[in-house]
Amino acid sequence: MKKILAASLLLLVTISVQLNAQDKKDTRIRVIAIFAHPDDADSKMAGTAALLAKMGVAVKFVALTNGDAGHYAEGGGVLGKRRREEAQRAAKKYGIEEYTVLNNHDGELLPDLNVRLQVIREIRKWNADVVLGLRPNDYHPDHRNAGKLVEDASYMVAVPNVAADVPALKKNPVFLYMQDNFKKPNPFSHDIVVGIDDVIDQKVDGLNEHTSQMYEWLPWISNGGEVDKSVPADPAERKAWLKKRWIGRSMSDAQRAGLEKWYGKEKAASFKFAESFEITEYGSQPTEADIRRLFPIFK
Repeated sequence: MKKILAASLLLLVTISVQLNAQDKKDTRIRVIAIFAHPDDADSKMAGTAALLAKMGVAVKFVALTNGDAGHYAEGGGVLGKRRREEAQRAAKKYGIEEYTVLNNHDGELLPDLNVRLQVIREIRKWNADVVLGLRPNDYHPDHRNAGKLVEDASYMVAVPNVAADVPALKKNPVFLYMQDNFKKPNPFSHDIVVGIDDVIDQKVDGLNEHTSQMYEWLPWISNGGEVDKSVPADPAERKAWLKKRWIGRSMSDAQRAGLEKWYGKEKAASFKFAESFEITEYGSQPTEADIRRLFPIFK
């Protein structure tokens, strides 16, 4: 009898603690990036994610496909498992809280209702203040459709009778596009530009974890379907090769101007590396003060 009472008391205490924890509101800024493949957001915003995470912002990455087609010699479940594991290791390098890889097939992503509901649920469950997606004009159909899916979810996240199993958001988040270089139907707008010099090595460390992509698939596909023999075998040399390949990219005048807007001309001139974001016409329309609050990097 005493054991039963003790167990019951312990259960009540546990429930009480859980309820109290739920009552304590998480006041942190919450950011979610939703994209097509494991490594998409890593390439476009891992530096910004690392900086935000250091400042206490809750950051989550969501890949809508498992990447099970992105290789020349592997595929299916084996490759999907490998890429999911790569994503988890990369997340630790960036210091972000979660990196979710959904189980939709690579190369087959469509902007249908089923996946749209997945996107809506992910945004709601994260209680996002900021949602980052891809622009729906891109060489890869999965990228285009991932962008379309985020756009299609941007209003619906606040509609209670859609995906009603997860409570609708009380306030629509700010929706941003991650950077690309496509010019049609319109070029990317460098509305928000983050200097990432302090975390460039952290970004490279995370990209380095995506071995299947950085050292195998991407060099192969860009080398005309031939193994790129310039990729070093030694791990340290590989990372140096990756860093040189990745960061040896020039900064455009538009991106430099964006840095000056957010940091001032003198500080902006000190940056060699940056990541840019475009404010979409969907969701909440932020003021400059809103952006500085949501991106405490600029304070």
